[in-house]
Amino acid sequence: MNRDASQLPSPSMRADPAADDTVARMLAGAEGPHQLTERIAAINRELVRWDTNGGLAAWQGEPDLDPRAATALRDYLAACQALPDWADPARIARAEALFMDMSMLSCTLLFCASLPECYVLPDLSAVLHAAGQLEAHTDYRVRSTAAMIFPVMLAGGLSTPAGAGVAQTLKVRLIHATIRHLILRGSPEDSLGAGPVRPLAAAGGGIYHVLYAHGWDTARNGLPCNQEELAYTLLTFGYVFLRGLRTLGLGLAREDEEDYLHAWNVVGHVLGIERSLMADTYDEAHARFEAMQARGRELVRTPDPRPSLAAALLRAMENEIPLRLLKPFPTLLTRLLCGRAASADLGLHWRVPLVSRLLFGAGLALVRTVDAVVRQVVPGFSISRMLTRAFGYRLVTRFLLDQTRPLRLPPALLNQVGEAAGAWRHDARAPRWMNRIEARLAGRTAAVAPAPEQSSAT
Repeated sequence: MNRDASQLPSPSMRADPAADDTVARMLAGAEGPHQLTERIAAINRELVRWDTNGGLAAWQGEPDLDPRAATALRDYLAACQALPDWADPARIARAEALFMDMSMLSCTLLFCASLPECYVLPDLSAVLHAAGQLEAHTDYRVRSTAAMIFPVMLAGGLSTPAGAGVAQTLKVRLIHATIRHLILRGSPEDSLGAGPVRPLAAAGGGIYHVLYAHGWDTARNGLPCNQEELAYTLLTFGYVFLRGLRTLGLGLAREDEEDYLHAWNVVGHVLGIERSLMADTYDEAHARFEAMQARGRELVRTPDPRPSLAAALLRAMENEIPLRLLKPFPTLLTRLLCGRAASADLGLHWRVPLVSRLLFGAGLALVRTVDAVVRQVVPGFSISRMLTRAFGYRLVTRFLLDQTRPLRLPPALLNQVGEAAGAWRHDARAPRWMNRIEARLAGRTAAVAPAPEQSSAT
């Protein structure tokens, strides 16, 4: 029997029954961290084969896969791969076009806004910290996040058999459920009212051993990767992206913002997030986001994992900037995009050399002034867009296209990202001289304009 929202437990005490049941069935009979690790590794070998949406219907487990796991995965795909009936293909296509138009700027906003804001909720940071000690594995976190965002937002990612957005999102959904199962050492439903899960000495050094030994107090902290945290994370990829564009003076029209949120809400449905926790307008998203952050800040964790996670991310970005004077710019840009409160949560108020601060501030003021003046004559002109595209190109090529980094991306996904990066080398909105400057800043030899037919398709 369905219950209305007033009868349900708090979103922090709700998880994802479909995915949690699937994981419980897949791991049935495996006891202790070693057996669980072996079973999960076998399942992961199957999930790697989920590389397109169309391929999900024909998927069959390899003969050596435990029959219980194979049956559970088939049932999961049958129940969870369809888009919701409220999904609008035209609005999704518009969101994809916006993502392509923003191109490398989208990557800058991912690094300097969306990912840092993910760390603001203390409990979410605690899970991320436990899930692989992310201070030491920032590359892995970035690449795994991009492995969902790109398949989702590239053309046809959610709506075509050749796309991979649904397939990748369903894998991420199972990862969340596996994290919950390992931390709670059982199903979320069984953990409610069962008392704290006591920490243990890790039986091994891998991620699954660390999660199994981590310990958790559901009564105090809510469930790991709960509905509120999942809904919050969804907003970091939709709302925070749109907020970043506004902050940079590149805000979209209201209809475009709502189409972008709509596409991410469709992703949220596939990811197992309840529709009642999603936002359909910018103002609604802003209110939900602020309320979630306020609730998250009520819980104080000791030690606080957030500053170390943020510092590791920013160090990774600084390492990609050749000039010492400009290395603090990712920190300064993140402060600008995330705001004072979130910057304080993340411990971003460390001292930055005065010359770098003055250069960033003066440059920001100059860029905004020039953009505002020139746009009166040349609509769409934007130095801000050029600079953030150049930085985004460096991040994409260094973090995503470099297969020597942790977490090798599937060849199909790598090809998609590479093709998108190639299409983004030339900004059709900018004059030729700005494309040449951008190419130098991005570390490219030239910004070659695409052929006319390619330009029109883009």
